[in-house]
Amino acid sequence: MKIKTVFAAALLLLVCFANDAKGQKAAIKTNLLYDATATINLGVEFGLSDRWTMDISGNYNPFRFHDGHRWKHWMVQPELRYWTCDRFSGSFFAIHALGGMYDVGNIDFLKFKILNANFENMKNKRYEGWTAGVGVGWGHDWVLSKHLNMEFEFAFGYMYAKHDKYLPYNAHTPYMKDVDRHFFAPTKLALSLVYVF
Repeated sequence: MKIKTVFAAALLLLVCFANDAKGQKAAIKTNLLYDATATINLGVEFGLSDRWTMDISGNYNPFRFHDGHRWKHWMVQPELRYWTCDRFSGSFFAIHALGGMYDVGNIDFLKFKILNANFENMKNKRYEGWTAGVGVGWGHDWVLSKHLNMEFEFAFGYMYAKHDKYLPYNAHTPYMKDVDRHFFAPTKLALSLVYVF
């Protein structure tokens, strides 16, 4: 899946929903948790009706860190939200899709397992590939001022990943190619600063 194709599809979705959302509220946001990992990110959200919104977020991390740590990736995540009260205020339920590519490795700070996803095996290894998935989530929006909100969201779902595995992390030839992984894991964790129009 090429980067240009994914971004073109996300832009097309954005234009389609932006036309329907004329005269309705919209928001732009940044996920502070992604910011903390040096991941560039931006989200836009448009009202579809009194209780429904469409959120499209993307993130990109082009950096290689010292000591061979890699956390390079990009991801696009369109999401449909149902608000329990008014949109952009209070709680919401969400369903989303996601897709992206990654080149990560030599990371020893992810020391946990969740269901059949094991993040403990990333020290001195590198994984390069792509992923796609779907998830369901719950979130809450706190109104801080007329235009500023703070938003929390947690989502969980199914993910598929296909990658080449390198050992050691700086090898140029993979020791395992086209490894398929199916797993259930968190698909979104966000603490976002939101500007509402």
